[in-house]
Amino acid sequence: MRFDGIIFDFDGVLLESEAAGNEHLAELLTELGFPHTREDTLTHYTGLSGPDFIAAIEARIGRALPDEFHPRRAVEDARVLAEGLEEVAGAVAFVQSLPPDWPKAVASSSSTHWVRTHLAHLGLEEVFGDKVFSGKEHVARGKPAPDLYLHAAAAIGIDIRRIVILEDSVVGVTGAVASGAHVIGLCAGSHCLPGHADRLRALGVHDIATSFEEVVRLIA
Repeated sequence: MRFDGIIFDFDGVLLESEAAGNEHLAELLTELGFPHTREDTLTHYTGLSGPDFIAAIEARIGRALPDEFHPRRAVEDARVLAEGLEEVAGAVAFVQSLPPDWPKAVASSSSTHWVRTHLAHLGLEEVFGDKVFSGKEHVARGKPAPDLYLHAAAAIGIDIRRIVILEDSVVGVTGAVASGAHVIGLCAGSHCLPGHADRLRALGVHDIATSFEEVVRLIA
C-alpha cells in the first residue's frame, strides 16, 4: 500500500444516501413552496449537516423553514434507518478486501448512530469498530474544516500526511485537502452530476476515481 491508513467519508462514498436523501429533500422543499430539483439540492447542500445544512437552505430560500419541515425529515430518516440503503457500487467488496490490520476510519458529517446503523445494514460494522467519527459529535468545527479528519487520523495513530481520504462532496473535499492528507475525489455514487469531477479537481484533490476498481489501483 502507498499509504499507512485510510479514512472514508460515508454518505455518497460507502452508502447511496446522497441520491436518495436529495431526491426526498427536493420533493419536500417543493411541496412546502420552495421549488427545488434534485440537482439543486445536490449542488447546494451536499456534505452539510446540522445547523450548517439548515442555514444553507434558509439562505437560499430567503426565510426560515416552516415548522413542518423538521418532523417530515425525521420521519424519512427513521424509515431509511429501519430499511437501509444500497451501497455505492463496489464499496462493500472494497472495504472487505482491505488488510484487517490496515488502520481505517469513517469521518462523516452524519451522526454516529446513522453511520453505525447503516454500516450494520451493509455488514461492515465490525470492520471499523470504534473508529467511526462524526462532525456533529467529535469536533467543534465540522466539514469543511479539516478538524474531523485530523481527529480521525489521531485516533488511528497515523500521521495525516500518510493517510488517503476518500471524499465525494465539495464540502468534504475542501476539508480533506486542508488536512494535508492525500485526497481521492470519488465520483462513483449515483448522485454525482456531470462535471462533478472537475469541481473536485479544482479544489485540489490528488486523484479522481469513478469506481472502487480505480481506487484499488490508486492506493496499491
